[in-house]
Amino acid sequence: MTSTTLASPQSTRRPGWRAWVAFSPLLVWLAAFVVVPTGMLFVYSFFKNAGYSEVERVFTLGNYALAFSPDYLGNFARSTAYAGLTTILCALIGYPVAYHIGRAPAGRRNRLLMLIMIPFMTSFLIRTFAWTTILDHQGVLNTLLRALQIIPVLLNDKFEVLHTPAAVMIVLVYTYLPFMILPVYGSVEKLDESLLEAASDLGAGPARTFVRVVLPLTMPGVGAGVLMVFVPAVAMFAVTHVMSGGTVYLIGDVIEDQFGSGGNLPFGSALGMVLLVGFIATFFLFTRREKTT
Repeated sequence: MTSTTLASPQSTRRPGWRAWVAFSPLLVWLAAFVVVPTGMLFVYSFFKNAGYSEVERVFTLGNYALAFSPDYLGNFARSTAYAGLTTILCALIGYPVAYHIGRAPAGRRNRLLMLIMIPFMTSFLIRTFAWTTILDHQGVLNTLLRALQIIPVLLNDKFEVLHTPAAVMIVLVYTYLPFMILPVYGSVEKLDESLLEAASDLGAGPARTFVRVVLPLTMPGVGAGVLMVFVPAVAMFAVTHVMSGGTVYLIGDVIEDQFGSGGNLPFGSALGMVLLVGFIATFFLFTRREKTT
């Protein structure tokens, strides 16, 4: 009783001025490169377009009305579908990998984690363009299929994955898979071995132990991975632009076009703000669900 009473003031103690000084560079960075640009987008989203990259500072809700029109709602829905499928595939592939790494011996675990982190040592765009040489008609994939006589016996000689929705999905999963593996690995690594032993002693088999013990205890990592994959995948435009050749047009591509070739800054800002609100809503839905569970 006494120890609890003595510990409670420490747990609620607020950080002193030294902590805020140490934290201040991050606060300045966030203010300059996150808060201020977001505020500018918010303000611009209520202005009128006055020509290519020109803005008329007159208040209007027309940009938001256009953003919620059926055409652009279709882009939002299609982007959500691609991001959702990417998240599901990353979870299905990444969970077994993360579980294997988390249960591996410490020395081997570090080497496996290094393999997961190696792609981050290369530019994202370089890795994306590398996939074009793999999936191209004369690329590595088709060369292998021809060597195995799958082309032209089972597949047409014109078979090509590049510039198709499948190419977009392959690269999206490849890009965001580490963001699912790492948080799940963190949860698996913290599993209490005694709980698994207790489940086994009580007669639970491997499958039941996984469903009733391992999976619930690692769900926080899964939830974090879902957020880290789904949120950026919704707004991705580089992968779709390179891998689909224009056959897949998502909301990220629409926003990029408005700030680029379209030159409609207010409408691009409105689309960005709608996407931001969707991100915030997704975050609160997941965090609220974790608290209730």
